[in-house]
Amino acid sequence: MSRVAVTGASGLLGGNLVAALVGAGHEVVALRRGTSKVSQLDDLAITWREAALGDVPALTRAFEGCAAVFHCAASLGVIREIKPEMRETNVTGTANVIAAVLAANVPRLVHTSSVVAVGLSTDGRPCDETATWNFEQEGLIDAYAITKRQAEDLVNAAHDRLDAVIVNPTYMFGPRDAKPSSGRMILDVVRRRAPGWTPGYNNFVDVRDVARGMIAAWHRGRRGERYILAGHDMSYGDVFKTIARVAGVKPPRFAVPHAAAWLFGKWGDFLEARGKEPLANSTTIRYAYTDKFRFKSEKAATELGYTFGPLEPAIADALAWFRSHGMLR
Repeated sequence: MSRVAVTGASGLLGGNLVAALVGAGHEVVALRRGTSKVSQLDDLAITWREAALGDVPALTRAFEGCAAVFHCAASLGVIREIKPEMRETNVTGTANVIAAVLAANVPRLVHTSSVVAVGLSTDGRPCDETATWNFEQEGLIDAYAITKRQAEDLVNAAHDRLDAVIVNPTYMFGPRDAKPSSGRMILDVVRRRAPGWTPGYNNFVDVRDVARGMIAAWHRGRRGERYILAGHDMSYGDVFKTIARVAGVKPPRFAVPHAAAWLFGKWGDFLEARGKEPLANSTTIRYAYTDKFRFKSEKAATELGYTFGPLEPAIADALAWFRSHGMLR
């Protein structure tokens, strides 16, 4: 078994990746900042190292002797304008991880990107890894999409010096979502805080399937390639119904009128312009109504042996984890 390092281990994907790596018998060095909440990983045998993404020497020391580095750390948000913290984490942080991987002579980097760095469907068919990045043309550009694309560009630019593969996950559900991040959708439906459903589409996947796909990318991915790790293309309405069915609650009954959502998004733009992070803005409202967010994982299935299961176990296990950690009654 190998010694590996994981950035962003306190997040939903990082935590489940660490669990999968430990379960496979690997020694895991997990990086954290001093303020990171990591109690959700207390059940796992992990070697913790404090190393900020801005500290290349500390990153290098943490990576020394590792067979692979999994870079999962990222700054999320619904903001349209790039804030310094997001740029420093997603772009500068990735540059620093690359520098540290090279300095520590790590054989392989598995970089976690996102499907927001891939592209949007223009013909109703799911996108693969060759899709053109067209978020700005489609009116769906935001700070997260820009910075994740820029980070991926940095990895690609280093391929002559760096053995790296890129994974592009979709919208993930599952346990160990301490923040919570994407699990907030589950909590909102169960707590009856979702005002209604919208007709837009997204691709939803069990985070543990993504974690297994990342380990497969480490072992079998081709240098310089990207792999979409997707699951089920579903409308938000259908996802809300699935969450409600698994949780044993009633789903939101009504569609949110587009005009009302549009006004709410404009109000979010107003708040963001005044330095506040809104619940939604005009871009996230467009996400909620678009049918262009569709993806497939045929390349990962063929080259990595990637598979994904039904969404219900991911929702059920997320609910159980939320309850056991006092986040949901």
